[in-house]
Amino acid sequence: CLLSELEICCKLSFMSNDPAFSHQLRFCVIHPHAGLDAELYYVRDDVVNHYAFSFNMPVPTETNSLYFTWYSKAKVDYRLAFYMENPVVLNQPRINISNQGEVPRTPSVFRVDVLCSGKVDEEAFLTMQLNLTIHANNYTVLNFKRRKMCYKSKALLDGVTTPTTSTQVFYISVSVCCIVIFLVAIILAILHLHSMKRVEMEDSVSDSGSSQGLSQPSTQTTQYLRADTPNNAAPVTNNHPGSAPILQLAASSFQNPGAPPNETKSYPSLRIEKNDLRSVTLMEAKAKVKDIAISRERVTLRDVLHEGTFGRIFHGVLLDEKDPSKEKQVFVKTVKDHASEVQVTMMLTESCKLRGLHHRNLLPISHVCIEDGEKPMVLLPFMAWGNLKLFLRQCKLAEANNPQAISQQDLVYMAIQIACGMSYLARREVIHKDLAARNCVIDDNMQVKITDNALARDLFPMDYHCLGDNENRPVRWMALESLLNNDFSSASDVWAFGVTLWELMTLGQTPYVDIDPFEMSAYLKDGYRIAQPINCPDELFAVMACCWALDPEERPKFQQLVQCLTEFHAALGAYV
Repeated sequence: CLLSELEICCKLSFMSNDPAFSHQLRFCVIHPHAGLDAELYYVRDDVVNHYAFSFNMPVPTETNSLYFTWYSKAKVDYRLAFYMENPVVLNQPRINISNQGEVPRTPSVFRVDVLCSGKVDEEAFLTMQLNLTIHANNYTVLNFKRRKMCYKSKALLDGVTTPTTSTQVFYISVSVCCIVIFLVAIILAILHLHSMKRVEMEDSVSDSGSSQGLSQPSTQTTQYLRADTPNNAAPVTNNHPGSAPILQLAASSFQNPGAPPNETKSYPSLRIEKNDLRSVTLMEAKAKVKDIAISRERVTLRDVLHEGTFGRIFHGVLLDEKDPSKEKQVFVKTVKDHASEVQVTMMLTESCKLRGLHHRNLLPISHVCIEDGEKPMVLLPFMAWGNLKLFLRQCKLAEANNPQAISQQDLVYMAIQIACGMSYLARREVIHKDLAARNCVIDDNMQVKITDNALARDLFPMDYHCLGDNENRPVRWMALESLLNNDFSSASDVWAFGVTLWELMTLGQTPYVDIDPFEMSAYLKDGYRIAQPINCPDELFAVMACCWALDPEERPKFQQLVQCLTEFHAALGAYV
């Protein structure tokens, strides 16, 4: 049952007194365009693979139909039903067969249409329940879980056409031809300008490349690579110790003509003036969060989870306002008594970065305590495993005793969730400016959420550096245009995502650890990047390298990263 598409097959065995029924039903699910060859058994040798049934298989956004191939050598009755968590996101699935009947005796294909409603931007969760019956006392229930990201701009409507006259058809045809000719002319002009620009860049590199390179001693432990942009990925040779040519990048995988329109436009840019947060007074910062303020008496502080010079994060309990017997676990960010007014103001201001945004991979603040005479407290929903960077480092320490503690597939799944959250921010034209593992949290179900960077400078001081402008910045995570010109955009967030992906694959190591922060912009400008982590697949490192293109327009969009990583995650799952 091995096809050119991804095929998930289950050979179903029923508990029956007749041995002839065993291994008689064959069921395959075909996902077009997955580009993989694999076979996954849901039931094999009378043993149910519960992990396979519990896995929520992602369906690409552009895929609107699922095809199922099935047959049975014996008489088996079936009944199909569908269940959705939020019917507003996904239309009721439609099938081209009856909801109940008999499983065909020869291989047959039926289709399930899963169309987004186009009403909201949200991920849809669908369960297809298949009841298989041999006789009244012998039946099996299978639940196939699928999830699909739907967008408001991606509504798929049924093809309803209005009758047109021959004159209308003629004018429409002429208009389409003119538009096509115009687009072709623009594309040719852009390609011509791009080729001229690339020739100029190559000439510049050839003139200065021989005299520019890393000045680190040959004994350094971190290797750095010379990275061309994705559209010019020829190997670069350099005789300097510690440098090596980067692998050829499959940049074409990010040039998806079917990408959502809101992901193909140019990145919105934001020019940040230095010390912009310090222009806000403490009174103004409190006024902005007054509507979510609660009484300090409702909050009970428990363990200190993380502590810095002036900041602390507690595990706390929030009592329900109407029913004090009900409790909710929360993170509590606060400051010590000696914290300055500027530090308190910055904590409140930065805590509002994600306020008002709703996505399953974002963790905005829920409440604040700003009573006079007390140090302010910021409350966020609790995540059992806490800070992602600290969690990864704990996994690194436990790796020697338990190599199976966290798998590569788990790490890729975390990256997909971060990319989903950032894709949502990009569509809202919200720029994070400090994406890193330290600003993410994780729960005991491996669900990752992006949070703000409030107190991050104090809790992770080694990740921030002051370059003489009296401003602590995450230099090792910043794109070149952000370092040089203080320009931030979704493209600079993509750069930081590439570094965050590197953090995931190294279990929390610090990038560019041997590079002087004052030299970072020079190294990046010369084309050097952090090297491929040990045991990191080439395909995954190619994704990182594409995020580090010097030209912001040549970096992939977050939605493209989600699709690419989802396909790679499915490929890893085929080997489980």
